[in-house]
Amino acid sequence: MNNSPYQSPRNQELVAKRYQIKKLIERGGMGEVFLAEDMLLGGTPVAIKFLSQTVIDPQMQESFNREALLSAALSQKSIHIVRAYDYGVTRNGNPYYVMEYLSGKSLKELIPLPIPMFLNLSRQICLGLKCAHQGVNIDGKNHPLVHRDIKPDNIIVTPDPILGKLAKILDFGIAKYLNTTAAITISKGFHGTLPYCSPEQLEGGDLDSRSDIYSLGVMMFEMLTGQKPWQPETDGFGTWYRLHLFVPPKNISDVNPLLQIPHQLNDLIMNCLAKKREHRPQNMTKILQILENIEQSIYQVSLHPVVENTESSKIIKIPDQELIWPKSKPIQEIVFPQLISENKIATASLWLMLPPSEIQNYAYTTRYTRFIFITHPHPMLLWITLLYDRDLSPKWLPCYLDMKNSQNLKLVWTLAETESYSLLFFTLEPPHHCANTFSISITSSQTQNLKTWVQQSQTVTASTQALVSKNWLKQQYKEIQLKILKHLEA
Repeated sequence: MNNSPYQSPRNQELVAKRYQIKKLIERGGMGEVFLAEDMLLGGTPVAIKFLSQTVIDPQMQESFNREALLSAALSQKSIHIVRAYDYGVTRNGNPYYVMEYLSGKSLKELIPLPIPMFLNLSRQICLGLKCAHQGVNIDGKNHPLVHRDIKPDNIIVTPDPILGKLAKILDFGIAKYLNTTAAITISKGFHGTLPYCSPEQLEGGDLDSRSDIYSLGVMMFEMLTGQKPWQPETDGFGTWYRLHLFVPPKNISDVNPLLQIPHQLNDLIMNCLAKKREHRPQNMTKILQILENIEQSIYQVSLHPVVENTESSKIIKIPDQELIWPKSKPIQEIVFPQLISENKIATASLWLMLPPSEIQNYAYTTRYTRFIFITHPHPMLLWITLLYDRDLSPKWLPCYLDMKNSQNLKLVWTLAETESYSLLFFTLEPPHHCANTFSISITSSQTQNLKTWVQQSQTVTASTQALVSKNWLKQQYKEIQLKILKHLEA
């Protein structure tokens, strides 16, 4: 390691003969982030993070390059991890890495969060962590990655035309590099963020994904309450060591008595904060399952329906019996929309039939919704749902709705009113039972559009050219598929 102090890059300096420094964006304990322009790509804006440590030893540079390579490979696998493009070490020995430039806010600037936003962003963060913990393949060997510094400052939230808000995780792999190269002892300081560190991390033990789960628990507590599970008077290493290893976290209800959250959510956060890692949820899949259950309990009704005809529309009511695939629908891979209702509360749903293996694969993917509407020659709505994962083929679920049909008008209006819908997975193999259900939220701008389109549809004269409108939407569907995939892969 070089003992010379870190030297901040100069304005307009050209890094790696390619990236021209423009301005400082952020300064933190790990280093500095600058806005730069990629001169080889016509001045495309990028962000460059320079680490505060300097290294000249070839072995240390090799260690940095290895961690940066893994981080770059990981960033190609999940849209919930900030994309890394390049990395290197300057002539002064400053390690840096180049990533996508995002105009958003850190999660720290947004907390405390309302529960709907908390669930939405927590789910996205967990999807990114799940991808990292599963690992990346380099030269035929799988390398699981542990972040080691999960905290609100390392989550950036950007506006997204499909999700509304998109959460991305920063700095994967870099904390491990710092810990490795610094040969840290307590007397030399601790590289990490003390309020979020797991007990095993503070003790210098080997870390696995359950260390990130502990840090996630601290962060989720803060996302809801605006405070950490402990509020010590001093902020030193010894204080946080004692708190994380020996002092139980505060109860959410004690920190904010006015905050009403489901018991299942409180239990999840407390379990993540268990002192012993074997007492925490053991993987991100388990946490995602619990978050889905919480969303269902908040937004969705119990899904045990039977069909009943009414004057205005066909609605599925919910008695206490098993959810069954309708006899009127073929046993094949199809998707169709349906209103479901319990205690006179209606909600929209999509029913989907797939082989069990595909249901398992697509259960915890990123979900996107898009709507396209036309009034002439016949009012018709295209409702697109996409299940997306970089490691899987995209699963497109398009539904074409004739907006002169009273049943469809009520379904679309209900979708707008509830701002969410259920996705019901049925098995293609007998007995064709419902294997999984998930809640999907839609953005406020989408709900406003849906209400406007329902009103417009009611004023338009019915025509005999519904097929013309559907064919036009099919053409638009082909075009928008490419745009959505480019957006996700960019």
